[in-house]
Amino acid sequence: MTSSFPWLTLLIFLPLAGAVAVFFVKETSVRLTALGITVADLLISLPLWWLFDASSGQMQFGELAVWITAPPIHYRLGIDGISLPLVLMTTVLMPLCVLISWQSVETRIRSFMAMLLIMEGTMLGVFVALDFVLFYVFWEAMLIPMYLLIGVWGGPNRLYAAIKFFLYTLAGSVLLLVAILVLYFQGGHTFDILQLSQGAYATSLQMWLFLAFFAAFAVKVPMFPFHTWLPDAHVEAPTAGSVILASVLLKMGTYGFLRFSLPMLPEASRAFTPLMATLSIVAIIYGAYMALAQADLKKLIAYSSVSHMGFVTLGLFTFNIQGIEGAVMQMVNHGITTGALFLCVGVIYERTHSRQIADNVGLTKPMPRYATLLVIFALSSLGLPGTNSFVGEFMVLVGTFVWSKIATALASLGIILAAVYILWMVQRVAFGVPSPHFLPKLRDVNQREMVTLVPLVVLVFWIGLFPNPMLTRMHASVEKVIARAFPSISEPITAASQLDQLTPPAKGAAPIAGEVRQP
Repeated sequence: MTSSFPWLTLLIFLPLAGAVAVFFVKETSVRLTALGITVADLLISLPLWWLFDASSGQMQFGELAVWITAPPIHYRLGIDGISLPLVLMTTVLMPLCVLISWQSVETRIRSFMAMLLIMEGTMLGVFVALDFVLFYVFWEAMLIPMYLLIGVWGGPNRLYAAIKFFLYTLAGSVLLLVAILVLYFQGGHTFDILQLSQGAYATSLQMWLFLAFFAAFAVKVPMFPFHTWLPDAHVEAPTAGSVILASVLLKMGTYGFLRFSLPMLPEASRAFTPLMATLSIVAIIYGAYMALAQADLKKLIAYSSVSHMGFVTLGLFTFNIQGIEGAVMQMVNHGITTGALFLCVGVIYERTHSRQIADNVGLTKPMPRYATLLVIFALSSLGLPGTNSFVGEFMVLVGTFVWSKIATALASLGIILAAVYILWMVQRVAFGVPSPHFLPKLRDVNQREMVTLVPLVVLVFWIGLFPNPMLTRMHASVEKVIARAFPSISEPITAASQLDQLTPPAKGAAPIAGEVRQP
């Protein structure tokens, strides 16, 4: 569905143009320029929410131009109900990353803001590209600014963390490139993602392609046991880098599974479902268990990311509408909540210059507004009903229950452990006894920091109390993925049949229409 206005091109190239512009403005105007560009990009993205046709599972706001004639590589863009929430999440978070870096970054301001803007353009490109070569260009291009954000503006061990991040992700990307080339020759000599998604490939070929995709996407998520780069990267990255890493970059891996692995390789995806579910459950429990042992706030949130992203990958491979919609919802929720927690760590780090929990205790009295915001985001992270994370995790567990009751029981342990490490952290940070050494430095959040954090509070409760607008927009696109993974199903699962799937049919009754069963 083509668009008469180049919405997506503008979204991608406005930040990239802004990255050049910050080198031509006065030093005192660099931050304002970067903030203005990210806010403008947010304002451009908002009409997509209302203009999007929720009843259609087709790509919308499409743009097409010939890039290279031979081989046929096109500049092709489009979004559907799966990519739309991720695009909006990215444009919402980027102005907040600029604001949180207003005072904390004092050296090479032009370069830092340029890296943030390049990151925004390339990340948006990943979510809207419909040509595999174009997708791969954006996928690889965003590694460079992220590497520099960690390696130049990071902590004491920033070079080690940056190189580890780069090598892990680059190794997976090489296999992704090989898989793209194989698909080009096996799929009719085209790089068109939509056309390749409709192709029929031999089962043995699907298996190898799935493993190649898995190498790239599992590292990016990151799934257990490919997660070891993540805590180091988070600890050493500046606050804005941690927010981008947790909120957006990790979602590229799960987006890759949903956009490529499931529709292009349905037989292999079904065959590898037990492995994917096992790794996801291990990640849920392992990440939560490791978070319990952390004395560093950033490491605690980093390991909680491993646990929460396990719910996303688990939901994706349930192959039913509750699980996949819950996984997409959880991608957005994790981006909001975990990004907010990293912003909270950045706020307190500016005051005490320590991320250790022992150095940041008893903040309720000296910093009541900060403590309130921290508690809200913490409760969202553990999935309190009424907050955004509850919706995503509940839907994933419902979808998993349809597939396997044992898997549901094991995954639920992660929620229990999340309550333990989150509440223990809140008990110490918010309600402990303040350290006399740091007490004079503990001033409450200022106006700039409130402007940074309050929008995320609004999203936490808006999505938690009114999730249906987002679910409605992704429903038709998710149905298409399920229909591709299970082509034998004559009728896709509809919203009206979701409740029926949770109610066992009477003995001897006919099967429920559209019911998804794991073969």
